Amino acid sequence: MSDPKDPQDPQNMPESDGAPETPAEETTAAPDAAGDTPWAEGGEPTPKEALEAAADALLTPDAQIAELESQVNDLRDRLLRAVADAENTRKRAERDKQDASKYAMTSFARDILSVGDNMRRAIDTLSEEDRKGVPEPVRNLIEGVEMTEREFLSVMERHGVKAINPHGEKFDPNLHQAMFEAPDPTRPAGTVMEVVATGYVIGDRLLRPAMVGISKGGPAVAPQPAAEAAPETPADPAPEAADPEKPTPGSKIDTKA
Repeated sequence: MSDPKDPQDPQNMPESDGAPETPAEETTAAPDAAGDTPWAEGGEPTPKEALEAAADALLTPDAQIAELESQVNDLRDRLLRAVADAENTRKRAERDKQDASKYAMTSFARDILSVGDNMRRAIDTLSEEDRKGVPEPVRNLIEGVEMTEREFLSVMERHGVKAINPHGEKFDPNLHQAMFEAPDPTRPAGTVMEVVATGYVIGDRLLRPAMVGISKGGPAVAPQPAAEAAPETPADPAPEAADPEKPTPGSKIDTKA
């Protein structure tokens, strides 16, 4: 039988939960050497953030001030660029709006120009002399077509379309299109001597160039053939000195001497 006081007896051992007791580990929070950082709440710093934090810790106050001034200047430059871009965008939008309002009828105006051309051709079929011999109804018809043409040009001009009639002006390749060239000694070369079709501009843009004929100038003067050398004629002999004793021709002789 075992001794009831024997400590080796398993029955006399104190009851436990089966796990050996270990001393509690003392946990102390490590001080944050870097101060208040973005990863202080439990996040791990990236290598780049760690390098930036170390660089900031090493900067002197003057260096930090210079760095902040550099950032301010960079932000100011970005702000000025953004304001300039916004202003340019606003001006471009305003210009596009004006162009759209001014040139919206460009296609329509270009298509309707043939109506004015046909009215002008109808008017030009009769000259002033021919109109005197035509019946009055025909004369009235021609006058009605002329009034319609004037109204057509007036309406087009109210919408910014103006006619170009450069008769007698100097040829301008930006506004005129040369259809033919003819010699005309009465005009200098490059002068518009005939307008085949009237030109038109809309605003400051060319809608259709004026079809014109230009003068080529008078015929070139043919070079004169060199004159043949004339035969040399002997030079007149020098007059002799007058002799006081000889009478000169045409003088009276004094017979009283």
